[in-house]
Amino acid sequence: MSNAIATLRLPVPVGSIDAYIQSVNTFPMLSEEEEKRLARQLRDHEDLDAAWQMVTSHLRFVVRIARGYMGYGLPLPDLIQEGNIGLMKAVKRFDPEQGVRLVSFAVHWVRAEIHEFVLRNWRIVKVATTKAQRKLFFNLRKSKKRLGWMNQDEVNAVAQDLGVKPETVLEMERRLSSHDVAFDMPLNADDDDSASFAPAGYLADRSADPAAVIEREDWEQTSHNRLATALEGLNARSRDIVARRWLHDDKVTLQELASEYGVSVERIRQIEQQAMKKLRGVMDA
Repeated sequence: MSNAIATLRLPVPVGSIDAYIQSVNTFPMLSEEEEKRLARQLRDHEDLDAAWQMVTSHLRFVVRIARGYMGYGLPLPDLIQEGNIGLMKAVKRFDPEQGVRLVSFAVHWVRAEIHEFVLRNWRIVKVATTKAQRKLFFNLRKSKKRLGWMNQDEVNAVAQDLGVKPETVLEMERRLSSHDVAFDMPLNADDDDSASFAPAGYLADRSADPAAVIEREDWEQTSHNRLATALEGLNARSRDIVARRWLHDDKVTLQELASEYGVSVERIRQIEQQAMKKLRGVMDA
């Protein structure tokens, strides 16, 4: 049913946003009884027409919620579209027997989708990853009493109000006050010297250097050959113990080897230690 709801043909906020808002305002509101009846039809019979009526009657509420997030500099049509996705998820999960109206239930889902969209698109680099940081992202600016950096008393007050650590408040304030920087362009187009401060000037990737790649591959091959030579210098039992304890994917325990060779666990440990000592001597030579 979830995939079916996702295919509902709904008005799309493209072109004139005013025309879209006028369009969604023409859909009739549902009474509580109509809402319950449609929800039962959707739940019991997967009636997509019932789902369409429930979604379209609440599109105006999504517009109202989306307008509250315009301060992040993202297009209102995109915010509305994400909110509509949350509305469809809410309609799918709505239980008419809980005694709650759909609009109250759907607010959480609409806001959650818009929050995710804002966090994904507000900056190139994510500014909020943990639960505390996400809470601060949407509450810090309206919690600040004035422009500029907060003093320690203000930091402590915000931290107490939002239930987070003062250090988290300071970190988020720094993130919100920072700006994205172009990787390969000068910070000041009129100043050629500023090009050296662009990330491309000091974040060079050396991993693909052909000389370094050849050197690394040569070192790995040499180490492999020396290890093979060192293993050949061990007797069969020592070589078998080292290989099965350290080189095989399916490693065995000391007890398993002790049982197989009919000796004590301590003896297997001694053989292993002596063999490893010989191997290190050959590898370091």
